[in-house]
Amino acid sequence: MNHYDLVIIGAGPSGANLARLISPDLKVLLLDKRLLSDPFNGSTSRKCCGGLLAPDAQKMIASMGLGIPKDILVSPQLFSVRTIDLDQNLQRDYQRYYYNMDREKFDRWLISLIPEHVDRSFGAVFRHYQEDNDGLIVEYFQSGALCKVHTKVLIGADGANSKVRALMRKHRGDQSPLPKKYISIQQVFSCNATVPYYTALFDATLTDFYAWTIPKDGEHLLGAALEINGHEWETFKRLKEKLTAKGYEFGRLLRTEGAFINRPLSPASFDSGNDKVLLIGEAAGAISPSSAEGISYALKTSLMLAESINEGMAGCAKRYARNALAIKKNLFLKRLKSPAMYQPTLRKLAIQSGLMGLKSPVHIIPVNGAV
Repeated sequence: MNHYDLVIIGAGPSGANLARLISPDLKVLLLDKRLLSDPFNGSTSRKCCGGLLAPDAQKMIASMGLGIPKDILVSPQLFSVRTIDLDQNLQRDYQRYYYNMDREKFDRWLISLIPEHVDRSFGAVFRHYQEDNDGLIVEYFQSGALCKVHTKVLIGADGANSKVRALMRKHRGDQSPLPKKYISIQQVFSCNATVPYYTALFDATLTDFYAWTIPKDGEHLLGAALEINGHEWETFKRLKEKLTAKGYEFGRLLRTEGAFINRPLSPASFDSGNDKVLLIGEAAGAISPSSAEGISYALKTSLMLAESINEGMAGCAKRYARNALAIKKNLFLKRLKSPAMYQPTLRKLAIQSGLMGLKSPVHIIPVNGAV
């Protein structure tokens, strides 16, 4: 059995960034179920994501001394968000700047930055872990075979539906609150129109979160974060019907994607882990409760954990938990912001006031030929 100091489950932004930053003196294994070592051919499983790099994430990229390669960016680059309240028939544009990017290329770029001394197993499905006197035995499937490795510390970077977090809670009999979980459905359509903005769609009759449309290199994405109640597809269909009634036209359907999204409703739903199992990114509950932006939190938590580990394995969990208090505070403040966006009466007042908005009509403007 191979022995490691760290085994990281998940090679998204949090896992890849942690693997990049860990001291070369430590032996690290990075696992991911995606075949990230193979060239992307278009049919490979994609991450269900709008692919927008928000200002907070841009700041994290800059603070780590990195720059986004231009081949990751797609057209158009977006300078505004169009906020549409469907059930109250209101609209307002706001100036924002997002990097519009290819999410698959972004993830693979981060992986390309990982030093060669980090072992990696892609196409590997995490199964279980069990404790022993010296650490943990981690089990995973690789090419149909059950593999086992030993590690001092296990890192859960496996997203909203984190199996690592679920097993950790089971082992310690944890009853602390979890983030609220949503299902994200996203469809991608062909589009010939030029749409220079990202749209945030609100409708209290469909979801207590939000939906979105994003233009991307001749395609247009329509997605929604929906409550898990057994009627998700019916709700998504109603969203499309409402948009069609407003004058939106859908192009040819290219693909359908889905994923879970966490929404931390209290700071207590953020969990950094324990002495042997640590959590980062969305697995820890680090994602904006107001916008569902997660990349900046993935980079922040992985940087915090890397700094804590590089000071020494002993006591790293306590150092990480102490540093991550800043994440809890940030999530609490974002939660305070949510009512202005998600309470219909407050949202109506905000849109009609025009505060911080661009000069634009407050009624729906159909975009023919696109979502």
